[in-house]
Formats: sequence, structure tokens, C-alpha cells
Amino acid sequence: MTQRREHLPKAYLDHAESSNHAFHMEKGSIIEVQGLSKHYGEKHVLQDVDFAVKSGEWVGIIGPNGSGKSTLLSLLSGVDRPTSGSIQLAGQMLGTYKRRALSQMMAVLQQEALPPLGFTVREVVEMGRFPFQSWLGSESEDSGEIVDRIMEKLQLTELADHPLDRISGGQRQRTALAKLMVQSPSVVLLDEPTTYLDIHYQVQFMDIVREWQQDCGLTVVSVLHDLNLASLYCDRLVVIHGGGIAAQGTPEQIMTTELLSRIFATETTVVPHPDTGRPQILIRPKLGL
Repeated sequence: MTQRREHLPKAYLDHAESSNHAFHMEKGSIIEVQGLSKHYGEKHVLQDVDFAVKSGEWVGIIGPNGSGKSTLLSLLSGVDRPTSGSIQLAGQMLGTYKRRALSQMMAVLQQEALPPLGFTVREVVEMGRFPFQSWLGSESEDSGEIVDRIMEKLQLTELADHPLDRISGGQRQRTALAKLMVQSPSVVLLDEPTTYLDIHYQVQFMDIVREWQQDCGLTVVSVLHDLNLASLYCDRLVVIHGGGIAAQGTPEQIMTTELLSRIFATETTVVPHPDTGRPQILIRPKLGL
């Protein structure tokens, strides 16, 4: 993705310049997965998975429940190790990264993303700067300015001193996203980030991530349960089924009645979105039930 710095909003430009990677990614693939398998005893969750993620694109991982989507994301994050196969991040084997270096390169939003209750919104957001602190707890740059800028961008400033248990689900998810943004990563992994949000906060969350991606050249890999959201926001989709990749391509290539019927065992009608033209799914219930 070619970035024209003179057209970037100042808040995002300043944020991107605080990253060691945001404007210096090599062309081509930033993530390369080859022959990836994960077994738990006799259970083969993933088997011989191959795919790549280009720098600056948003890849959505979709598929039925239990197909291995979250396991794949866990492997990409380095939290879990594969049984076999390899993952390269920016040309380096994932397993060779030191923890601090990996945290400066990649940020992860799990389904349970926030720490236990007792922290304020600002305290949680500030946790995203930990990878840049020395063992004395200091930074070479003013993290307070970065935190202030991102909190203002995500409309969290007035909630700064609120405990986590006193804010809504949508505000909690924005807090988790702000924590990722102040981490200044090049790659973000999102595990079903909109599952527990109502439709307003789903769209708000996805809009923020999309703007962040486009303005800073961010690479996003997300597991998404909502196929319509995946089609609207992702540049490319990877379909996981039966522990392997069943298909991958643009939303227009993937969101077809034939493929969806085969993967999800559900009859659908696919129509273009009236504003974007992206394919959207209409469920076809069995009449008379």
C-alpha cells in the first residue's frame, strides 16, 4: 500500500512516526505461513496450512465454529507453537523474536482483551507502552503525549479516570483498541473483536481499525464471525474448514452462494451492498417452519 504522508491526518502521522516499522515495511509479504500444522494429541486442528499476508492489507479469517480459526491466530501471535511448519514475520522466523521485539512489531487483541477489573481506562491504555520501557520503567520519548493523542482520537479522554467496570462494552473495546494503538505496531491480530458488541459499536470499531490501517499502512489479520462485516472491511478473506484452507481471495471471489453453502451448510442469497458494491449475505430460511 503506497502511503502519501502529506495527506495523512496529523494524529495518525505522529502516531506512525512513533513506530519503528509503520513506514518502513518491505514490499511484499510481511507474514508467510508454510506447512503449518497443530495437533493436540490425536486431534489435528490445523494441517498443512499455507498462506501469506501482504504488508498493509487486512486479511479476514472466516469459517465455521471449531474449524481452527482462533488456533491459527494463536500460532501467528506466538502464544502457541505449531506442531510442524513455519511462520515468518518480516522475513524472520517468528520463534526467533525476543519478546520485547515481537511486542514492538505485533499487537494482539484476544476475545478477553482487558486485564482484571480495578484499573482505570488510562491505566489500561498506558499498558500498551510497556514494550518501549527500559528495565527502569522509562522511555526515550514522551509516552504521555502518545496516550493522550490516541485516547482523544477514540473519544476516551473523558473516561480516563473511570474504572473498567463503570464503562459500557463498546467503551471497553475502544479502550482495548487504544491500548493496541499506543503500542505502535506494524501488525495487528484481532480475534473476533466484535462478537459481544451491538451493531453501533461493531461498525464503530471496524471503522476505526480501517482508518488506522489506511492511514498508517497497518497490516491486520482478524478472525471474524460476521461474514458481512468481513466482506465490507477486509481486503482479502481466508476460509478455514476442516483444519485447512478451503479458499482464499477477495470478498467478491469468496462470498458466493456456492462456496458459502458448501462451507457453512446454509442456503444464502448474495447481493451487492448498495453503497460499496461489496457482497452481502441474506439468509434463506426454510419457509413454513
